[in-house]
Amino acid sequence: QVQLVESGGGVVQTGGSLRLSCAFSGRTFSSYFIAWFRQAPGKEREFVSGIDWSGGSTFYADSVKGRFTTSRDNAKDTVYLEMNSLKFEDTAIYYCTANMNFINKRTVPRYWGQGTQVTVSS
Repeated sequence: QVQLVESGGGVVQTGGSLRLSCAFSGRTFSSYFIAWFRQAPGKEREFVSGIDWSGGSTFYADSVKGRFTTSRDNAKDTVYLEMNSLKFEDTAIYYCTANMNFINKRTVPRYWGQGTQVTVSS
């Protein structure tokens, strides 16, 4: 069974940075496509970013493109989400997800972490 554990959330001021981590366990990490989703209060869950099995290709929502960077370390079974130039509207619970197949904004990934809260204060 795949387990995903996010860390690194917190409170940051507008314009600041945070780095989220997602520790993967239970299966072969390199066999899984990893994506980050987020959900703000009163809003639908949305796709944030994705990274393919080797880390060679990354994908971003338009709202975070140029500000967020996702990467993975297949030796450490960990995925990262580097968030820069944070805006108030980035406030949400961020979820790490995993699927053996490709994940896009319409996919409902099979495995989800518990989420980590990111709060951007103005």
